[in-house]
Amino acid sequence: MKTSKQKLAILMAGVAMAFGGVTAVMAQQSGLVNVDISNVANNIAKNISVDVSQIPVTVQVPIGVAANVCGVNANVLAQQGAGTANCAAKTTSTALDQVVLRQIKATGQQ
Repeated sequence: MKTSKQKLAILMAGVAMAFGGVTAVMAQQSGLVNVDISNVANNIAKNISVDVSQIPVTVQVPIGVAANVCGVNANVLAQQGAGTANCAAKTTSTALDQVVLRQIKATGQQ
């Protein structure tokens, strides 16, 4: 009879095989990417109901969020290195909007 840890290991191996490299990228999600959001500042301001002047030029977001809004493969960002990776947002997302809103609140702009 397999233990819970063995079952979990088998499950994780199956997930890794099913999703290929995605699992490795997900493990690196804690790394942050500097995202230039100036191209989507108006959209973010509208989404979070603040004046566009409150939107910062850049924010740091997890690799998965950056890959999504910048249209860049997460592996490319991961290779640049956590904290030093950069990209420019082409679109926004709920996750990006929330990061921006938290940053605004943290700086006392709202």
